[in-house]
Amino acid sequence: MQSISETQRTGASMAALALAEREDEVFLTLTVAGQTCSIPVLLVRDVLGPQAITPIPLAPAEVAGGLNLRGRIVTAIDLRRRLGLPPADNADKAMSVVVEQAGELYSLIVDQVGEVLPLPTAGICPNPPTLDPLWRDVSLSVYREEDRLIVMLDVERLLNIG
Repeated sequence: MQSISETQRTGASMAALALAEREDEVFLTLTVAGQTCSIPVLLVRDVLGPQAITPIPLAPAEVAGGLNLRGRIVTAIDLRRRLGLPPADNADKAMSVVVEQAGELYSLIVDQVGEVLPLPTAGICPNPPTLDPLWRDVSLSVYREEDRLIVMLDVERLLNIG
């Protein structure tokens, strides 16, 4: 019988293989604590500058609060907290990447939003064994460029809090 973490790793490996079998995919890059990450651009509904976020009482620590996006309440997830990182020095300049999951909108609070990039499947590699366990649990794989490593995040797992 597999442990939960083995099942998660197996699921992540299968997802990474499925990703690698496709042609070039297009991703939005973002930065959290100096680390470049990416999410599939097709999941992105909006990119917002700094927003007023209302705290939600009794919510998990990763939930920064809620924000109003054109009349819809959007749950804001602080990726630094979600990934076990210290708060940003310039949190007032944080960006929000709004994604849709299971019909609900969520805002991923990140330090910076980068560019939209097609990532050739040839550069996609399994997560390195030295990747922090918190990151490994929410990462499908990594993409190697000449001068940087891009962590390819699994949005569904990022939003699986609790």
